[in-house]
Order: sequence, then C-alpha cells, then structure tokens
Amino acid sequence: MKRFFLTIAIILILFSQKVNAQSQVTFKPSEKNYEAVVTKILEDKQIEISAGVFQPYQKVEVQITNNNLEREKVIAELGGLVVTNNNLKTKLGDRVVLTHLKRVDGSDQFFVSDFVRKDSLFILGLAFFLAVVVIGKWRGLASFIGLYFSFLILIKFIIPQIIAGANPIVIAILGSFFIITVTLYLAHGFSKKTTAALLGTLISLFITALLALFFVNFLKLSGLGSEDASFLTMTPGIKINLQGILLAGIIIGALGVLDDITVSQSACVFELAEANKNLTWKELYKRGLNIGQDHIASLVNTLVLAYAGASLPLLLLFSISGGEPIATLVNREMIASEIVRTLVGSLGLVSAVPITTIIAARFALNK
Repeated sequence: MKRFFLTIAIILILFSQKVNAQSQVTFKPSEKNYEAVVTKILEDKQIEISAGVFQPYQKVEVQITNNNLEREKVIAELGGLVVTNNNLKTKLGDRVVLTHLKRVDGSDQFFVSDFVRKDSLFILGLAFFLAVVVIGKWRGLASFIGLYFSFLILIKFIIPQIIAGANPIVIAILGSFFIITVTLYLAHGFSKKTTAALLGTLISLFITALLALFFVNFLKLSGLGSEDASFLTMTPGIKINLQGILLAGIIIGALGVLDDITVSQSACVFELAEANKNLTWKELYKRGLNIGQDHIASLVNTLVLAYAGASLPLLLLFSISGGEPIATLVNREMIASEIVRTLVGSLGLVSAVPITTIIAARFALNK
C-alpha cells in the first residue's frame, strides 16, 4: 500500500500540470492562486466550445479566504478558460481554488480552477493510517515510516537529480536501492527472510532495468508518448532526457510490485522450511516455486489491469476516434510505451519468483 500513495501523488501532480497548461495563452505567465468560498451563483448555462460540443459555464461570486485578498469578494468564471464538465460545477458553500490572471491589457481575470480537497484528503489519509496501525500494529507504523522515506528519496534525490541533468536510469536504480533497503527492513525487521526478499528484489529490478533499456531502444521509443512529456520539453532552462524518464518510470513502477512478491515468496519458503525440517534444498525450492506460480498469475493480471485502468481515457478516445486497426493503434508511441511498461514490468515479476525462491531456500536451510 505504501506504493499506492506514491502513485496517487504523482498522478495528482501530473493532473494539475495538465489543467494549468490548458489555460489560454492570452495572459501573462504570472498567476496567483487563492482559496475561496462560493457565495452566489450569478450565471449557470451551457456554452459551445466547438461544433456540437458543449460544456458547463458558470459565473459566480466568491469570497477569498486566504492570502492578501482575504475576505474580498470577486466575480469568477468556470468553464470559460479551461475544459470542464458537470462534475466540476460549483454550488453555494463550495470551497474552490481561485486563479487570478492578468490580461494583456492589465485587467484582472479570476476563474475557478479546482476544488479545495486538502481537508478531505487529510481525513482519508488519517483513516488509512489508523486502519493500518490498528491492524498492523508496529509493522503498520513502520510501513508509514518507510513511506515517508520513499517520498523523501523521490522528492529530495530522484527528482532534483533528474532535473539537474543526471542520467535518469542510474538515479532511478540508486533511489530504488535506498528505498527498498530501508522500507523492507523497517516493515519486516532484520532477518534472513527479509534479506532474501531484498536480494531477490534488487536482482529482479536490475533485470527489469536491462530489459527496459533494451526494448525501449529496440522499439525506438523517444519518451514523447505522453502529453506530460511534451510539457517537459517546453520548460525553459531545463534539458531532460525523456527516454531516460520513460525508463526510470518503468523501473520505479516495477519496484512497487516487486517488493510485494519477493516478501511473500520469501515468507512462504521460510514457513515451508519451518513446517518440515526434513526438506532438501531441491524439494524446498520446488514447493516454493509452486506457490510462486500462483503469485505470478495474480500479480501479472493486477499489473496489466492497473496500467489499463490508468490509460482507460486514452483507450476510450481511440475506440471512438474512427476505428483504427489494432496494428495501427499499438504502433503509436503512447500505446507502445504502455505495452512495454506492462510487459517489461511483468517479466521482472516473473523473474523475481525463481530468483527469490532460490535465495530464500538457501538462507532457510542455513540458519
């Protein structure tokens, strides 16, 4: 679960970049954001943004609740500057994010850019924390310490190093090494069982990195297969290796699943060895691998569905855009990149089972 929050944080950051990038370019780049409460609905209608395509439009009075304009009331728009839908329509009392822009002529423009969600997210996060700690006890608490460390490595090491121009693949591997070492020992304690899982994870992660490097180059993927990557290329003063970003994403994404399967596999092998002390190394490996085959079947399916779920809007867009042949669709870089991400990650998972089983069997019989 600690990887879940990391994934959600990254998705929220990318989503906010998309929304801001959709603003019209008739404004100066400087902007300020405020929190506000909707006090009046002045106008509520549908507007046509292209031939036959409509979206909601609202003009609302809001009262700013923070910063230097606190308590000031202003008129703001929703739907006039960015793409929106009925789920984003406001009602009286809603807490919203208000963006203040300066037009070319110097006049002010306010528009509702989002809802204020931080309090609700805090409640959800607190509920999750309490559930994990109450049920998982000290191990649950340790997993949250590991989660904090993962964020720390991501925000303070991986991202700054990539922005500074370092090799994303090297940085992703180094960051993953520190993340997995600390989080595994924190959550599961110092033992041969944990060490076996750690070694299995690191070896499988290295295999995943090699496979990703080979197939990304073999398929000539540039890293420009997503809208977010295009935004990065337009960031002034920053030169980022987009192909390296793609590879780093595959490595870090695989890490989130690899540690689950290696810990489970190592625990199974040690339990088998404890239950029957007469098992030879070959018997222990064989029985552990039988269990691992079930892990492979479920986790590969989980990984594929996770990527499919994240790409569902894109898949829907292609389905309604004219019925292109499957061969044409999968040849598009944005689709090919997701296929490579899924299959390479799955290959890493498959390799983790026998590798971890071998290491755990050796460790379990040499206590």
